[in-house]
Amino acid sequence: MRSQRPYHHGDLRRALVAAALEVIAADGPNAVSLRELARRVGVSHAAPAHHFGDRSGLLTAVAVDGYRLLVDELDRATDLRDLGGRYVSFALTHPAHFQVMFRPELLDRDAPALVAARAETRERLERGIAAREPDDPRLGGLAAWSLAHGLATLLLTGNLPSLEGSDPAELFRAVCTHPLLRPEPER
Repeated sequence: MRSQRPYHHGDLRRALVAAALEVIAADGPNAVSLRELARRVGVSHAAPAHHFGDRSGLLTAVAVDGYRLLVDELDRATDLRDLGGRYVSFALTHPAHFQVMFRPELLDRDAPALVAARAETRERLERGIAAREPDDPRLGGLAAWSLAHGLATLLLTGNLPSLEGSDPAELFRAVCTHPLLRPEPER
């Protein structure tokens, strides 16, 4: 005799996102399967589709949650270097979110919630950059984002083993003030 699964789940959307984050943390975003997530949370294999439509919809929800968490972190920044340090700290604290947020091929790029979350994040970053670089905030933003995102990615992927355990915000500040990043004297 087959056991019946309960039809009602307390907060299925949240449970599926949490299960997806566990899978992503362990095996990466390509390992996410709606059917497997349904099995993990104890619902029918069709239940996730009611909330997300498809795998892309679920990963988009993960990305939106990540952007919201990132905005919360960026809102606490006191200056541009702190903004970058908080970005790196966010990536290390929320690696599963970070792995999905910047992978457009996994997401429904036109989903209104994703478009809004990205715009809010971009606004926070641009505000921090414009305070320091009012003449050319776009290029300054690209430089700052490249530095923070690159450092975060290198740390997350284990490419800086000698720096594991370092405070990410302090590490970002140290990189920003390194003499190689200062303008070269004119000759």
